[in-house]
Amino acid sequence: MINFNFKNTYFFWVSILVFTLISCKDKSASENTINNTQISQNTVHDSLSLSDIASDIIISTPVNYLSSIKQKRIGIVGNHTSVVKNKKNDFTHLVDTLISLNIDIKKVFAPEHGFRGKADAGEKIADGKDPITGLPTISLYGKNKKPSYEQLKDLDIIIFDIQDVGTRFYTYISTLHYVMEACAEANIPVIVIDRPNPNGHYIDGPMREEKYKSFVGMHPVPIVYGMTIGEYAQMINGEKWLENDVKCDLTVMPLKNYTHQTPYSLPIKPSPNLPNDTSINLYPSLCFFEGTEISAGRGTEMQFQIFGAPFLPKANFTFKPQSNEGAKNPKFKGELCYGKDLRTVKKLNSINLEWLIETYNKSKDKENFFNSFMPKLAGTKKMQQQIEQGLTSNEIKKTWQADIENFKKIRLKYLIYN
Repeated sequence: MINFNFKNTYFFWVSILVFTLISCKDKSASENTINNTQISQNTVHDSLSLSDIASDIIISTPVNYLSSIKQKRIGIVGNHTSVVKNKKNDFTHLVDTLISLNIDIKKVFAPEHGFRGKADAGEKIADGKDPITGLPTISLYGKNKKPSYEQLKDLDIIIFDIQDVGTRFYTYISTLHYVMEACAEANIPVIVIDRPNPNGHYIDGPMREEKYKSFVGMHPVPIVYGMTIGEYAQMINGEKWLENDVKCDLTVMPLKNYTHQTPYSLPIKPSPNLPNDTSINLYPSLCFFEGTEISAGRGTEMQFQIFGAPFLPKANFTFKPQSNEGAKNPKFKGELCYGKDLRTVKKLNSINLEWLIETYNKSKDKENFFNSFMPKLAGTKKMQQQIEQGLTSNEIKKTWQADIENFKKIRLKYLIYN
């Protein structure tokens, strides 16, 4: 087994499957159906409630879960965040846990950054073998973003377990879409293990327009959509976003003791360039810099907590990007950048556009400030045009509001938590 030790975690929570055979009481299971999605209501969790400080968020695991996957051929869509909390208050990978319980894991499907979560953003992930378990790993990032029929034909169930951060351009929800679509076409059930959304406390950003549909913007939602990945899976199904209106046989393992306002500190960084809570909170605002000539801190140990560039006016805060995990060739590698340190900024409850507007106004080469990636990130060309026209942050945000209100009505149909 692979053990993951993490110290000073603010909140801990427990993933599925440890419930198995650890002095759990039998309970009956009931199910509600929402848009062909089953949500388990009754759970076995008595011996699994491990609270730390003020939080007791756990995954509600149905009584019949283990028996439903016993004697089945299982595929896992997961990465380094697919972990189960163990008795020692550290973590064991879901794949290792299932194997120890004699569950027949056939293969693993890996999203962006790979199964072990080490690859750069955008780096192509190759098929291969997991060095720990020997299981075949199939990349879902690169040319093959959707599992093929050949890759699924020897499976009975797919389990999807990946920590999301609640932003449209974070590609794990795009991987979820393609997995659901492929499984719907192959008549294979999908179990999504829900996890808290660290940016689940607000909704903000421009709506993605159909013209700018891409892997960083699969669906017509705001940039920050205020849903867990389980709720989002329900919305993919219910809004008929899968090709040819197919519907996935979807089961969501819901969270217990969770609301969208529940603060949650991730015990494991979800990707190489989101190292801590501050970076995750700032990510929806600072990721816009990926569509500009400004660095958001890749190649430092302050990723998505700082921004700057060599051509900005000299400032007290400087940094020099270098090769590191998750950024082999960062923007402005080896160059001194002038910018701003945001590590002490108060937690955001909305997207901040001021920093993007500020750097645009300070740029001498405004014609080349934005690159072709910006409309895909924003989901629209309008935001860039509004900044170029000199609109303020408040003026730009007012143009988002009607779409956000309409989205909230759609979102409401798929919520599991308050």
